[in-house]
Amino acid sequence: MTDGLKNSRHRDSSSKIIFEDPILCAQFLRGYVDIPLLQNVQPEDIEDVSERYVHMFVEERDSDVVKRVKLQDAETPFYLISLIEHKSDVDYNVVMQIFRYMAFIWEDYEKEMEKKREGISKTKDFKYPPILPVLFYDGQEDWMAATSLHERVMLSDVLGAYIPDYNCILMQLKDYSNADLMEKKNALSVLMMITKLHRAAEFSVLGKEVGPEYLEKALAETPGYLLNTVAHVVEMLLDRINVPAEESARLAGQIKERRMGELFANFEPYDVQETRRIARAEGIQEGIEKLVRIAQNLGNPQNLVVQQLAEQYELTEAEALETVKRYWQQK
Repeated sequence: MTDGLKNSRHRDSSSKIIFEDPILCAQFLRGYVDIPLLQNVQPEDIEDVSERYVHMFVEERDSDVVKRVKLQDAETPFYLISLIEHKSDVDYNVVMQIFRYMAFIWEDYEKEMEKKREGISKTKDFKYPPILPVLFYDGQEDWMAATSLHERVMLSDVLGAYIPDYNCILMQLKDYSNADLMEKKNALSVLMMITKLHRAAEFSVLGKEVGPEYLEKALAETPGYLLNTVAHVVEMLLDRINVPAEESARLAGQIKERRMGELFANFEPYDVQETRRIARAEGIQEGIEKLVRIAQNLGNPQNLVVQQLAEQYELTEAEALETVKRYWQQK
């Protein structure tokens, strides 16, 4: 399922997966949207129709998803528009972009119905399908942009009755604790917890909160292709926090093989900056040790070597003296 991802930006892709996949999308509608009408939505009820509106996408809006959802006991379909935002510089005009989608979806629906029965849109009983706009935001800061159209239209407080308006459902991932997500006990909860991670240390903390039994139960009924998707998201996360590729592949392989209980237990936190700092420090120490040993073998007096170290490595005289004593071989 991840083969179709065209967006190379990691967080866009990991979030977009949730709405592109019918199983995850159904879990989202049932578990995170407080609308009774959607409580029984199944994966087979969801059709991805994003391609019909791709001409409306712009490069930075490549994470948009449009779904057509079949409601039980209803002839009219239900549409879901999901715009995924993760940037620190939030696009403040997303509500207008969603409004454009809504207008085009209704226009497209009207044309589709007209092809089936010419003139039907002009009849008394003709109605347009409902559209649910969702803003999925996984940024670390609070969402500050508008979630209703009136907030973007001047004088809407005075002329509101004559100006179109709608409200978006704001799904702000940071508002959900791991405990909240774990209550769902499904693949979506696992993906959301992973998507929330920003640093290697958080991966280790998550491992303490989410036990192996939970992971195994939450993903027990997950089909193989979706396990591969979860593994793919884990690899993207680990790549983002600079975990070596071999280690990322090994951990992702545990998910594919349904050995989720070992996922956190075997994870070793990586801090690349700290690792590089230590490597540089070790390299410097190795160089200092060699310098002291060579100088001693050449017969240079200890006080001269201390002076050389202090100048070359910008050490205080006390630090240089302590270092020389550490490596000076007693004969």
